[in-house]
Amino acid sequence: MNWKILSSEYLTDKNYFRARKDKCVTPSGKIIPEYYVVELDLTLCALGITEDNQAVMVKQYRHPVGKILLEIPGGFVDKNEAPEKAIARELLEETGYEFSKYELVAEMAANPGVLNNYTKLYLATGGRKVAEQKLDVNEEIKVELVPMDALIEMLLHNKIEQSLHANCIFYSLLKLGRLKAG
Repeated sequence: MNWKILSSEYLTDKNYFRARKDKCVTPSGKIIPEYYVVELDLTLCALGITEDNQAVMVKQYRHPVGKILLEIPGGFVDKNEAPEKAIARELLEETGYEFSKYELVAEMAANPGVLNNYTKLYLATGGRKVAEQKLDVNEEIKVELVPMDALIEMLLHNKIEQSLHANCIFYSLLKLGRLKAG
């Protein structure tokens, strides 16, 4: 049922971003002359909950959509880094918060029609502010603490615009018993 790749050409190969053009043949013999794939390394994000039951959110400008979005922290897993270490690192770097527990709640493909990667979604609990932010050169991130009831309202009224982050919040709230399935 899988397509066979007849040829593949890389159009760009940068640090975390690679794009290629494949020529493929389907099981029925149909030739797909150009299929574009964006290759990304494993990514992750987490709904972080503080000791006093607030969600640790971040506001940042997202150039591809031209807007400032309220999101949850996340990023890429570095080479030879365990995902559990990577999510703890990303949360600390972006927010200055450290958490006592990290639980994987889901793993999803954001857009498998174009992207080849998966994102691990975590719930982090027991958060305490322990440091200042250590942002990457191109990051400008403002931390916002959001009460859990307000977060639930935002999720239910489509105010979380980043789809993977909305899914992470959803699965985390299910895990916490704050939402009911069915």
